[in-house]
Amino acid sequence: MEGFIDFLNGIIWSPALIYLCLGVGLFYSLLTRFAQVRHFKEMWRLLFNSNESSEGISSFQALAVSLSGRVGVGNIAGVAAAIGFGGPGAVFWMWVVAFLGASTAYAESTLGQLYKVNDGGQYRGGPAYYFDRGLGWRWLGVLFALSSIIACGVFLPGIQANAVGNAVVQVFGEGSIVSSSYGDVGTTKLVALAVILVVLAFIIFGGIKRIAHFTQIVVPFMALGYIVMALIVVFINIDAVPGIFSLIVSDAFTAQAGLGAAIGWGVKRGVYSNEAGQGTGPHAAAAAEVQHPAQQGLVQAFSVYVDTLFICTATALMILITQQYNVQGTLPEGQFLIQNVDPSVIISSPAFTQMALESVFGGIGPVFVGFALFFFAFTTILAYYYIAETNVAYLRQALKLNIPLTIVKLVIMFMVAYGTVNTAGYIWNLGDVGVGLMAWINIVGILVIFFMAKPTMKALKDYEEQKAKGVEKFTFNPKALGIKGADFWEKRYEEENKK
Repeated sequence: MEGFIDFLNGIIWSPALIYLCLGVGLFYSLLTRFAQVRHFKEMWRLLFNSNESSEGISSFQALAVSLSGRVGVGNIAGVAAAIGFGGPGAVFWMWVVAFLGASTAYAESTLGQLYKVNDGGQYRGGPAYYFDRGLGWRWLGVLFALSSIIACGVFLPGIQANAVGNAVVQVFGEGSIVSSSYGDVGTTKLVALAVILVVLAFIIFGGIKRIAHFTQIVVPFMALGYIVMALIVVFINIDAVPGIFSLIVSDAFTAQAGLGAAIGWGVKRGVYSNEAGQGTGPHAAAAAEVQHPAQQGLVQAFSVYVDTLFICTATALMILITQQYNVQGTLPEGQFLIQNVDPSVIISSPAFTQMALESVFGGIGPVFVGFALFFFAFTTILAYYYIAETNVAYLRQALKLNIPLTIVKLVIMFMVAYGTVNTAGYIWNLGDVGVGLMAWINIVGILVIFFMAKPTMKALKDYEEQKAKGVEKFTFNPKALGIKGADFWEKRYEEENKK
C-alpha cells in the first residue's frame, strides 16, 4: 500500500501541478490587478464586520474556520519538511505561493459565495456547488465531492493527529509500551488520542455553529501566541536576521532550486499549508453572511497572508536562526547537504521547530510547540470534518442519496486514531495525495469557469464600483451582471427590492 501511495504521489505532484499552482495565482493576480495588494485595507475592514445570522456565520468566524484548516501541522512540521528536503530557499517559494495564492483564494472563495445554497437553514457551498451551478457540470461537482470526502474525511485528519502524537511524545516521552495491531504504541500517545477524540466528538456533533464559535476564540489566540514566541527568538538574535533573509533568497535560485527541490517542496508545502487553489477555503467562505460575494473572497485572501507570510515565516525564522535543521535535498536517506543536528531527527515532524525553541527557552520550548500543535492540528481536524460534511450534503442533494452524517463523524474519528499511531512519512504521503487530487480538480475547474463566464471578475468590478460610489449597503444582482446559476443571490435581490 505504501508503495502504491508513493506511486500516486509521484503522478499527482508532477511538475505540472506545481507550476499550475503558481501559474493560476499569477493569472488571477494580473486579471484582478493584484487585488490582494490593492484591497489590503478593505480586507481589514471587512474582517471585523459583525454579520452573523441564523443561517450563516460572520466573516470573522468564516475566516477563523478556514484558518483553522489552513493553520495546522503544515505551519510547524510542514515548514520543517520544506527546509529539510528543499533547503532554506524553499521558504522563498512558500512566500511566492502565498502572494500569488491570495488571488486564487479570492477567486475560489468568491465562487463559493456566488453559488452557495440555503440547505435546511444553513448556508453551504464549495467547489462541488460552483461546478454544478456555475458550469452546469454535475459530474465534476460529484467528482470533487467524492475526492474531498476521501481527502478530508480519510487522508488528511491522520496527518494532524500524527503530528500531535509525535509532539506529545517529544515532551513527555513514550510512556509504557503497549502492543497493538499497528505495532508498539506508547501510553502517552494513547492518552493524547483519548483527549482528542472526546473533545472532537463533542464539537463535531454540534455542527458548524459550534465549530465556528470554538475556532473564533482558539485560532486567533494560538496564532498570536505562536508569533509572539517567534518574535522573541528573532529579537534575541536580531543581528542574524538580515543574513537569514539573504540565505533564503539566495538559496531559492541555486542549482538545487533549479533542479526542483526548493521550488517543488516550497510549492508543495505552501499549497498544503495555505490551501490556496486546493478548494477547501470556499466551504467556510460560503457559510458566511455577507452583503456581496466579493467581500468574503477578499477576507479569505487575507487568510493566506496570515497562514504563510506570518505563521510559516515565524517557523522558518526560528529554525534557520537557531540552525536547528538538516538539509537532505534530493540525496538518499541518511545523507545530508547540510547537517546541523542529529541525523536521526525525523524531517517530516515538528522536531526542528521544537529544537529551535528549546535552544532559546530551554525545556519550555518543546512543551509550547506541543500545545501549539495540539490546537493547530485539532482545529484543522474540525475544518476537515466540516468540508467532508458539506460535500456529503451536496451528494445527498445532487444524487438523492441518504448518507447519514454520523458515518462521516465516525470515519474521521477512526482516521484520527489511525493517524496517531502510524509513522509520519507514510501519513504525509497520504495527505499529499488528498491535497493534490483536490487541487487538480479545483484549479482546472475555476479556470474553466473563468473562460466560460468570468463571474469572479464581474463580482469584483461590481463591488469596486459600488465602493467607489460610497454606498452604505452593498447589493448584488447576478442577473444584471450576466451571472447564471446564482439562485441564492437572485432570490435575495428580489426579496430586498420588494421591501
